[in-house]
Amino acid sequence: MTTLMKWVTKALRRAPSPPMCFPTSGFETVHPAEVLDEERFEQFKQGQYYPANIGDVVSSKYQIVGKLGFGTTSTVWLARDLEGHQYVTLKIYTRDEGNQDEFQIYKQLDQGSSWHPGHAHIRKALDLFTIPRSSGDHPCLVQRPMWESFRDLLYRNANHRFTEDLLKVGLMQIFVALDYLHTECKLVHTDIKSDNILQEIEDKSILESFTQTELKCPSPRKIVNGFPVYASRRFDLPKVFGRVVLSDFGSAVRGDTRRNHDAQPNIYRSPEVMLKADWSYPVDIWNVGVMVWDLFEGKHLFHGNDPDGKGYSTRAHLAEVMGVLGPPPLDMLQRGKRSHEFFTKDGKWKQDLAIPTGVSLELSEEFLTGRNQEMFLAFMRGMLQWRPEDRKTAKELLQDPWLNDRIE
Repeated sequence: MTTLMKWVTKALRRAPSPPMCFPTSGFETVHPAEVLDEERFEQFKQGQYYPANIGDVVSSKYQIVGKLGFGTTSTVWLARDLEGHQYVTLKIYTRDEGNQDEFQIYKQLDQGSSWHPGHAHIRKALDLFTIPRSSGDHPCLVQRPMWESFRDLLYRNANHRFTEDLLKVGLMQIFVALDYLHTECKLVHTDIKSDNILQEIEDKSILESFTQTELKCPSPRKIVNGFPVYASRRFDLPKVFGRVVLSDFGSAVRGDTRRNHDAQPNIYRSPEVMLKADWSYPVDIWNVGVMVWDLFEGKHLFHGNDPDGKGYSTRAHLAEVMGVLGPPPLDMLQRGKRSHEFFTKDGKWKQDLAIPTGVSLELSEEFLTGRNQEMFLAFMRGMLQWRPEDRKTAKELLQDPWLNDRIE
């Protein structure tokens, strides 16, 4: 590029926006006895969270506007990219929590073909940086703002379940995203649940509304050990909904590497994970199948509650799966390093725990009838199979008759 072209490019580039001035008074002070957001976690008591302040500018370009949420390893904030003139979210990890493996995954998400329809349904990283502090650095992930998750939609719905047409539209986009993830990026998500499926913000006015509300009615907050803790604020209901986006790749792993370590949230664990057999892409398909029950039936398909009163157990979960799908194939058991804990060599259940009777997908499904129900259950069985290789791929599920049967 010539000197003249560089000068013209620099001249045409918009100057950074000036930081906004946020109120430092006029907010509700939360009572010291009231536990607020991340304050409930042990990591907070250990001083591992980054002490973000609304109005702060981090990395010389991102001004924090308000708090969107929190978790055990991070807080999430709406921010203004002063150089890019756009809103972003900042996921600020607890001290030294974000690891290079996770950041490498986000880099890998961009390596697939942008022509693939699933490319747009994956939440990627806009920027990755670290906030240095003497007590320990805080990795930070910058992404496009998203509206609420499928889990939030469930709670907003009075019936706490998706309609059939909403489920079909959502699943189509999830499978497109998974096909991109599996075939283009060679990654397994391992943590597909309603919390990690978000909706793109099509109605940008809700971002500006969020900012104006923070300016006029500052978020409630408290000071603990000299550091601020803010109450989270929700986005308004948008006028239009954007596309479905698969997010949160903190537990993602490469799918072309042999592995048998524990993975997935307890009630979504696939048979191969429970039995400690080698697993790969099909664990995501099982994940989606079990999640469908949450979304459409308004209840979990499996619970894994052990009658010994100790909460979740693998044996209780396996018993429930056998109640619904029947006994596992012997060749499946022979692959698992933990199979001997639950089954004899010839495949007989050896735990002192009864296998549930009188249960099935047919009996558990409550909202469909006739041919439509038959097609739905056939669709579900394409995902809920003991053997990973017997499950359909995301690409195959996109062609499923029930999923493509339009509701009149």
